[in-house]
Amino acid sequence: MNRATLSALGPDYWSIVGHGASAIVLYTIVGIALMVLGFFVIDWTTPGPLRALVQAGRPNAAAITASGVLSMALIIVLAIYSSTGDLVGGLIKTLVFGLLGIAAQAFSVRLVGVIKGVDIGRVLAEERFTPEVLVVAASYLAFGLIIAAAIL
Repeated sequence: MNRATLSALGPDYWSIVGHGASAIVLYTIVGIALMVLGFFVIDWTTPGPLRALVQAGRPNAAAITASGVLSMALIIVLAIYSSTGDLVGGLIKTLVFGLLGIAAQAFSVRLVGVIKGVDIGRVLAEERFTPEVLVVAASYLAFGLIIAAAIL
């Protein structure tokens, strides 16, 4: 860059770029950590070894896992989006809202299984797709949207 370009950028240009780049990296780390934790919570709160069922090619387990991951992503994205202010405060807010969202999601979906009378463990273990899985998958996505909106 020539001298005229550098002076046109302003004296604090590189500081702003550095701060923005740092924020991207830190929010990404927090978001990925929450996604990993969210998957383990889904696996832990779902009857049966969910990861093993997905690896065994059980279509219902894959559908529930996919909808759970998408709903967790919605919650985490809105937690990041809503965290305004300074970087440290925003990261803490994202972490707290993300953790609360993951906990609310796990509770909500278990509640649907009880209310709707769906034996999630049996549905997950099926070797063929069963229509009941649509209720559970839709519940994951619906509760993810509700929780994400509540974060805003």
